[in-house]
Amino acid sequence: MKSDIHPRYYNACKVYHNGQVVMEVGATVPEIHVEVWSGSHPFFTGKQTFVDAAGRVEKFQRKYAGNYFKKDDKKK
Repeated sequence: MKSDIHPRYYNACKVYHNGQVVMEVGATVPEIHVEVWSGSHPFFTGKQTFVDAAGRVEKFQRKYAGNYFKKDDKKK
């Protein structure tokens, strides 16, 4: 096996959700910050939670505002 080609592996990578450690896993990074995990997902908990997606919707609206979908008569 070649040396110095593989990334460093962390056996105790901490997974954070809302600033709290929720589990430890093996990974190539020392910390992982997640927005949703099985302990907070409505499918597993049975409770509804709010996930902030307003920024994505506003970005989409800005991108496709105006005459973006208007057909160009010059191209035929």
